[in-house]
Amino acid sequence: MHQASGYAAADAERYDPEPDKRPGRTAFQRDRARVQHSAALRRLAGKTQVVTPDAADRHHLWDTAPRTRLTHSLECAQIGRDLGAAFGCDPDIVEAACLAHDLGHPPFGHNGERALDTIAAAAGGFEANAQSLRLLTRLEPKRLREKDGHPLGLNLTRATLDAATKYPWPRGAHPTRPDSPKYGVYPDDLPVFHWLRHGAAPAGARCFEAQVMDWSDDVAYSVHDVEDGLHAGHLDPTLLLAEPERREVFAVAAARYAPDGTAEAELAAALDRLLAQEWWPHGYDGSALSLARLKDATSQLIGRFCLAAERATRERYGPGPLRRYAAELVVPPATRLECAVLKAVADVHVMQRPDQERLRGRQRELLAELGAALLARAPVGLDPQYRALFAAAGDDRERLRVVVDQIAALTDAAARSLHARLTPGGRSPE
Repeated sequence: MHQASGYAAADAERYDPEPDKRPGRTAFQRDRARVQHSAALRRLAGKTQVVTPDAADRHHLWDTAPRTRLTHSLECAQIGRDLGAAFGCDPDIVEAACLAHDLGHPPFGHNGERALDTIAAAAGGFEANAQSLRLLTRLEPKRLREKDGHPLGLNLTRATLDAATKYPWPRGAHPTRPDSPKYGVYPDDLPVFHWLRHGAAPAGARCFEAQVMDWSDDVAYSVHDVEDGLHAGHLDPTLLLAEPERREVFAVAAARYAPDGTAEAELAAALDRLLAQEWWPHGYDGSALSLARLKDATSQLIGRFCLAAERATRERYGPGPLRRYAAELVVPPATRLECAVLKAVADVHVMQRPDQERLRGRQRELLAELGAALLARAPVGLDPQYRALFAAAGDDRERLRVVVDQIAALTDAAARSLHARLTPGGRSPE
């Protein structure tokens, strides 16, 4: 099988060996194409990133259409491909990992993720990153094992699956924080997880390509969520100079996004560094000039964050190609704090708006009611794929997991529609 230079033959292996349908492509180009053409990726167009995908449509504001999980994934992939290539990574591996990193997100974003974790408690819980691996290796209909018909998902290569695994451990097995809620694999999917990690991966360590994907994700959503907040009129740039709004941002950054022990003064310095840049958008009125300036600021921030990581990593490892487990991505602490404070700005001024909190409450109720209705009526309400999996499930735990898989696959609109169909007096959270 043709593979990119610099990678071992084992990196290009697939869980279930298969012939190359079109010689001349690398195994990793095939991976990228499989993710790009997947139904799971297309569904991200209807899933919440920060605000619901149809929020702008209701106000007829095309220019302020909010990002969805799909547009975020495409932007993450562009950043990751370029940054990975600068280090000598195979760009198709990094791009495929970036496109795949959010496939497991359920309807209604992180809010839906918390709701599904409650619904799935008896089956071991729900985590979007573990769900992404499950989609890639089991649920996305592309490849079945010939001898027994076992679903294999997209049957990607070992290197690409490893690059798409942001948290390479099961629940409760974080290498330094056993209480961490983050994990990347369910017990049901451990066989393929152990296969993709076999040979080169130290326990709990992420490959270099996964670290590039993760930083690209951080860069994309920290920068673009602030851009969306300005577009939608939820963020007044002058508030970033005022008290007590700044203190609120720093409190959220310290609690949620910055390393433990980060002082408020460090976060203030990070924000002030950004505000001091000549390209920082100190005002926004929706005019063509302000739109152009905002786009320039977005580009400047992405370049700033990526170049800082590239320079720091090269300082430590030199000019040669960096791949798999040969290096760690180095992001300067000051750059991480700048990224963290941007995340907090979007959190405070966009996500914490009172109307959004009320909406999130109704969304959680909807998913809880939908889960109860599906469990009571399944296989009624399940798509044909999940109906067959439900019928083949061996016990209540497995059946619950199938129901959770079905809900996680829904777009925001599909979740509202199915809820209305299956529950008496079901109403949409608008």
